[in-house]
Amino acid sequence: MKAKKTIRKVLVINSGSSSLKYQLFDMTKGERLAKGLVERIGCGGPKDHTAALKSVVEALGCPKDIDAIGHRVLHGGEVFKDSVLMTKANMKKCKALVKFGPLHMPANLGGIEACEKIFKGVPNVAVFDTAFHQTMPDCAAMYAIDPKYYKKMGIRKYGFHGTSHKFIVEEAAKFLKKPVSKVNLVTCHMGNGSSLAAVKEGKCVDTSMGLTPLAGMVMGTRCGDIDAAAVLSIMEAEKLTPAEADTLLNKKSGLLALTGSSDCRDICSKAEKGDKAAELALEMLAYRTALYIGGYNTIIGGADAIIMTGGIGENSSEVRERIINRLGALGIKLDKRANKKSHGVTAVLSAKGSKIPVIAIPTNEELMIARDCVRVLGK
Repeated sequence: MKAKKTIRKVLVINSGSSSLKYQLFDMTKGERLAKGLVERIGCGGPKDHTAALKSVVEALGCPKDIDAIGHRVLHGGEVFKDSVLMTKANMKKCKALVKFGPLHMPANLGGIEACEKIFKGVPNVAVFDTAFHQTMPDCAAMYAIDPKYYKKMGIRKYGFHGTSHKFIVEEAAKFLKKPVSKVNLVTCHMGNGSSLAAVKEGKCVDTSMGLTPLAGMVMGTRCGDIDAAAVLSIMEAEKLTPAEADTLLNKKSGLLALTGSSDCRDICSKAEKGDKAAELALEMLAYRTALYIGGYNTIIGGADAIIMTGGIGENSSEVRERIINRLGALGIKLDKRANKKSHGVTAVLSAKGSKIPVIAIPTNEELMIARDCVRVLGK
């Protein structure tokens, strides 16, 4: 019997509509060897993803020892509940899911097809943003609308940021010295796009994003949870098309609409100077986060820890303070000194004696994708 090849070097690709991010890992050591970004694909830069990949090959020095390539793919629907080796059959299934992410999915799949041309014979693994959340029970995933829309169109909650949430669950389990299968967590991925997940015994049982990444938290440019009737009222009053309403809710709402900026650092600076709009926006963000944390803590029967991650969760002591100060009913108190000092490192933010620890843990979605490559190809 032929021995399985050791997966050493893994190239991770994140193909966007106009950019391509990459990182190269040595998985024998878990070390990143290189990273980079190719921008302006199709608009002044490389003409397509194949051309962009060729520039990556040149930047990496024409590597011939890449053992696997991992790809971030937005949507796996209900078809893909885990990362998979990309075969012709799986590519066909993925293309049928483009309707769930018409902006991102063609670029994601285009990156895979480009790699198949350039890195001939190297296996490609698709890692789906939605996969981690597919363990949600129906009571959390389904919407209270006519079931025909689920049957015909697949309208239900899918959730996103799954790769980040999965990575954080594994890292938190290590930090807490518990098996993943025994850990209960509320994971808070907070950045320009934000989502929370309720994790019971290592598996997702609910998450704040829905059919699309629009639902849930107050975000950089997304409104998060909103009464559907409010949207209909705005559309009627402003004579908006569905596409225009989509742009309004996804790109012109959230912190940007409230303060004029989608950058949390700018908003914190404005609030510190007494800007009332910035102060309100931060309080709305903290309130919504605390609301979800409290609900998810109940759903999982009590968390072993609450985890903060993502650009805001890892670095914004101001936002974290506002959130943690709202969690007193859970027996949580803020350690102001620890919170102020923690930026981009793993650290306990709650005071000693808190019933539930609040921990900042840096996420690493690219490393999680590389790990999944090794796991999938090792089967």
